[in-house]
Amino acid sequence: MGNRTVRDATRELLRNLGLTTVFGNPGTTEVAFLTDWPDDFTYVLGLQESAVVAMADGYAQATRKPVLVNLHSAGGVGHSLGHVFTAFRNRSPLIVLAGQQTRSLLPDEPFLGAVQAVDFPKPYVKWSIEPARAEDVPAAIARAHHVATQAPQGPVFVSVPVDDWDREATMPLPSGHRVPGFAPDPDALAELAAALDGAERPALVVGASVDAEGAVPELVALAEKLGAGVWVAPMSSRCSFPEDHELFLGFLRPERRAVADALEAHDLVVVLGAPAFTYHIYRGEPETALPPMHVISDDEQVLARVAIGTGIRSTSKLAIRALAERVRPAGRTVAPRAPRRAKPAEVTPISPDYAYSVVADLLPDNTIVVEETPSHRSSMHDHLPITATDTGFLTVASGTLGYGLPAAVGAAMGRPDRKVVAVLGDGSSMYCVQALWTAAREHVPVTFVILDNAQYAAVRILGENAGGRKMPGTELGGIDFAQLARSMGCTASTVEQPGELRPALAAALASAGPSLVHVKVDPNPQTIY
Repeated sequence: MGNRTVRDATRELLRNLGLTTVFGNPGTTEVAFLTDWPDDFTYVLGLQESAVVAMADGYAQATRKPVLVNLHSAGGVGHSLGHVFTAFRNRSPLIVLAGQQTRSLLPDEPFLGAVQAVDFPKPYVKWSIEPARAEDVPAAIARAHHVATQAPQGPVFVSVPVDDWDREATMPLPSGHRVPGFAPDPDALAELAAALDGAERPALVVGASVDAEGAVPELVALAEKLGAGVWVAPMSSRCSFPEDHELFLGFLRPERRAVADALEAHDLVVVLGAPAFTYHIYRGEPETALPPMHVISDDEQVLARVAIGTGIRSTSKLAIRALAERVRPAGRTVAPRAPRRAKPAEVTPISPDYAYSVVADLLPDNTIVVEETPSHRSSMHDHLPITATDTGFLTVASGTLGYGLPAAVGAAMGRPDRKVVAVLGDGSSMYCVQALWTAAREHVPVTFVILDNAQYAAVRILGENAGGRKMPGTELGGIDFAQLARSMGCTASTVEQPGELRPALAAALASAGPSLVHVKVDPNPQTIY
């Protein structure tokens, strides 16, 4: 029996860490890692590295577990960086393991070598390393897992020269573990609890971290005890409060004046698991000041950016639990929000409002909704309320297009017990449309709904709102998404008339495998925000 190799030790470590599902796109610098692939490991193949990372991101978010991503040296890592940035903004615990050329060739900058491999993915990884010695590879991966899964979570990067895998493993196998969250400072918590007890019109503003930690039920209980209305933070990438709850107040828009106007009625605001605040457009400074605020976050950088108010460092779930124990029950009443808009009419061309309303009507219970329709997000807010309290909704936090389609595939693989419905724009879908092949190969129960307005509408709208005219580079059209999907093994249909949408979507939802509905919608979208 031969010596135990670095490859052997690493595979044992990956088993111990629960990292036996690997998302990847291999190259020659990965051959030594992949050779004699174990039967108890799963390799999920994607056809482009950006799609691979987004699939892994969706998987990690849906399962709330870290995942290993295997990429090819410089070229493959380069392809992936758009969604490494997304994973960083999504705070997804991805361990990105990339190949590197043979150590003896590195001084000559060889073909397929990664120059300054450790620096390439920075600053959008929490930690990055190329181990100094082959025998240090398992320890580097164990540390990467440790860093990725500590709050605030995020991607990490490990570059491994191809000849390291066959070297003898001489170091003891490291142990891996996840560090639990941390609670708020008791004095800071007491100050916040006293402020809440004395407030007349408090509000909570919730972000993605609440749902990421599985704390939505605790948040609902806290809001009910306080009698406090709940806003969704601008650009939040998850649903952290059920949108059919009587205390739900709506969505803050990513613009300073709009946020100030929405929060003006409150005498105290507590921000949980979100920055205060994420903005996308600038329309001048607000005329009204923000109310007194407390911002609870596990990220010291978020707290350092808080311009006003008091920062409290804590993970969301422990802060919510601690607050719920300290505050007094309140008899406050919250003014009812405006009723939801009336059901949209059946018109031709199909309106995005109508498309979303049909999705809402047919959505199975406990569905995971993945969304990437930047120009139609207001339609989703108006006509597709997210009510699930466990990963009910996923979208991209970074703004990098192409996340939704592959993320839906990864989410479905991570939660095979649940239906996944992805509602996507035509422009964003084309960035990682190759993920349809993986969906068919893995036979995942995803329904893809493509809202095709034949343009990059968000760019056009924001350009026109800023006074621009004749915007180039925004016109699309002529893409047959149904034919594309069928060519990669998915069932598909195209809808142009409103009466066709309901039966087409019902048939897609009934499919046990991946199915796509291509919906041609009105090419004249509304203002975004």
